[in-house]
Amino acid sequence: MKAEIIAVGTELLLGQIANTNAQYLSQQLAEIGVNVYFHTVVGDNPDRLVQAIRQAETRADLLIFTGGLGPTQDDLTKEIVAKHLGKQLTTDEYAWKKIQEYFERTGRKMTPNNKKQADVIEGGKVLPNEHGMAPGIFLQNDSKYYMLLPGPPHEMKPMFRIYGREAILDQLEQQERIESRVLRFFNIGESQIAHELSDLIESQSNPTVAPLAGAGEVTIRITARHEQEVMAVSMLDDIEKRILERVGEYFYGYDDTSLMAELLKLLEERQLTIAAAESLTGGLFQSEMTSVVGVSTMLLGGIVCYSNKAKIKLCNVKPETIEKHGAVSEQCAAELASNVREALGADIGISFTGVAGPDSLEGHPAGTVWIGIAFKDQPAKALLAKMAGTRNGNRKRSVKMGCYHLLKELQKSRKID
Repeated sequence: MKAEIIAVGTELLLGQIANTNAQYLSQQLAEIGVNVYFHTVVGDNPDRLVQAIRQAETRADLLIFTGGLGPTQDDLTKEIVAKHLGKQLTTDEYAWKKIQEYFERTGRKMTPNNKKQADVIEGGKVLPNEHGMAPGIFLQNDSKYYMLLPGPPHEMKPMFRIYGREAILDQLEQQERIESRVLRFFNIGESQIAHELSDLIESQSNPTVAPLAGAGEVTIRITARHEQEVMAVSMLDDIEKRILERVGEYFYGYDDTSLMAELLKLLEERQLTIAAAESLTGGLFQSEMTSVVGVSTMLLGGIVCYSNKAKIKLCNVKPETIEKHGAVSEQCAAELASNVREALGADIGISFTGVAGPDSLEGHPAGTVWIGIAFKDQPAKALLAKMAGTRNGNRKRSVKMGCYHLLKELQKSRKID
């Protein structure tokens, strides 16, 4: 089955909102084996919407519409699709009752145009809206399928996940199990990972291997199809093993996890505490940590030591270290990590010092970063990272780089233990 997603709304064309619905639907459809070849965005204009429908019908089996189901005059999706298919609109009594109950419960005045939201296309399957008013619709006309979904993501996503997905699966001739897994990598570029896995990517059919770069990381989605779930999972395990044999040193987790989440998971598992000394990151590492519930058992605290004076006075960095090596140095990063760990009695100390940019500092170009790591009863070490982003991009990547290196150090020590 081939699908085209048609997002309806002038606000999308004006850039007032992003078309995140299409992204979500493409991900969901890929998981059930439906190929999406086109995304279309059209404004609230009847003639242009009809043109978009006719064009989509020439290249897709399934047309999915998002938006245009509301009560206002420019919400025309149902009316246009019904007219195009030569069908009538009828009132879904259950949806109409829900709308009336909502206005009674909230004490708001209901205007006549709200009844329009309960309209559905005759002969279509109604998709209940459990987070809003306008129901969705799924129908077949000749050899084509049409699905109409609301525009607000908080309404559209659960509607599709609970009702829309199953409605499509019911129409597929062969219901294969589609199993998908995302492998997450850091400190390797998309071009390098694509080169290392080129033969696996080029020869893919089932399972498929799809790399994607984003936010300083690379993800690889592997997807397998089989009638039996256990066989699909086995296929994923096999291709994952082959991938990790080549680029496993950069791998850190699965699916929707993050470097910080994986680091905290390991700290909690080993009951370790941490303290941070931050110069160029200005507290960003600690901010990322404290966004996670329960982190108080792991993060004891930290010091933002942006100036050299603060490094010396608050983190006890030796003045001669700054004079001889500078603040942007291996020696300074190691002292910061060791001293903040001792000051707060933590198991681990981590530090960040460097040049965020855009200007150079101490003769070092923007993007030069030293990350210090100190474990209890071990000498501190510092790692050099070179970045080439914007000022804030370098700061964010420094935090990720710190998480990555600390995660790898903890994994290494766990293997030794």
